[in-house]
Amino acid sequence: MLAMNYRGPYRVRAEQKPDPQIEHPNDAIVRVSRACICGSDLHLYHGLVPDTRVGMIFGHEFTGIVEEVGPSVQNLKVGDHVLVPFNIFCGSCFFCQKELYSNCHNVNPEATAVGGIYGYSHTTGGYDGGQAEYVRVPMADVGPTVIPKDIHPDDAVLLTDACPTGYQAAEMGDIAQGDTVVVFGAGPVGIFAAKSAWLMGAGRVIVVDHVEYRLEFVKNFAQCEVVNFREVDDMAIHIKKMTDWLGADVCIDAVGCEAAGSAIQRLTGRYLKWQAGTSTALHWAINSVRKGGTVSIVGVYGPPFNIVPIGNALNKGITMRMNQASVKRHLPRLFEHIRAGNLEPRKIITHRVPLEEVSDAYHIFSSKLDNCIKTILVPPRARSLATMH
Repeated sequence: MLAMNYRGPYRVRAEQKPDPQIEHPNDAIVRVSRACICGSDLHLYHGLVPDTRVGMIFGHEFTGIVEEVGPSVQNLKVGDHVLVPFNIFCGSCFFCQKELYSNCHNVNPEATAVGGIYGYSHTTGGYDGGQAEYVRVPMADVGPTVIPKDIHPDDAVLLTDACPTGYQAAEMGDIAQGDTVVVFGAGPVGIFAAKSAWLMGAGRVIVVDHVEYRLEFVKNFAQCEVVNFREVDDMAIHIKKMTDWLGADVCIDAVGCEAAGSAIQRLTGRYLKWQAGTSTALHWAINSVRKGGTVSIVGVYGPPFNIVPIGNALNKGITMRMNQASVKRHLPRLFEHIRAGNLEPRKIITHRVPLEEVSDAYHIFSSKLDNCIKTILVPPRARSLATMH
């Protein structure tokens, strides 16, 4: 099969690799119809995630057609068109019973914190991802969801990660009616977090970034205010000025370990790797939220330590909530929002690229070229399922 192949930092290519096989009775083999490049894939691409091994296939956002099922699979049949949450989970452990699917206890022998994730290094289990023609889907009875007939396939692929992650970011903010919500990051997750904040009752939504085309996009998509941090001397003071000197009720970090905005953070977190990436957005969130407010974190940070102003968080009495999104838990509500016209996830798709051109696709997304917001990769065998643009 044709698949994306990681060859080291900033080096990916499309190559022929062996087709995946059924390895467990509860596996399924899915023929990929659409796969996304996620902002967190760039952390792998840039060499910032430990134990990202040469030869790995990335991609944790994908949909596809069930080609084969293991003998114990009950809930899927050959021919089903499914969306596959980025979480790999068993559905029965202590954490899955609490719908903490991203923290499943049985699918990742490499870590005790995060569960399994497709195509996201051996720190999340070493599973190959969906930027390929075929993918092995373990725990196939509990993860994949058959795409409802009235849900557009382009909407469905964005329900595998980006949209539910943005939605959970807003949910974890415990937004009260009329709250002011500040979202740091205008990538796909930040865009969905801003849109979701309105659905949860926000009275004001402000998005912070430094890339003008992304700010313009989120302003139109989420009907929010925007701030270019390159034009601000001190982010916390600026947010306080905008909020009667109180600070925002809720701040959301939708950036994670590659945030721009601080030369010291970039030096220590990205280049010297003295901490697990740059925690600039997290600093801004803690310092910009009001006393007694809430900080929600969905931006990706690695397992080692980060330099974080925990004393400020303590003395301000803020609540901090964070996790990888438990996608499956949000799907019924997100289907409802799409059907009601409250959400149109596919509107953030700006680029549709053949899988053969995956190297160019990563370069465009990483370098923020051509006003790229979200890229869909289309494998050769899926051309009949997705119109190329």
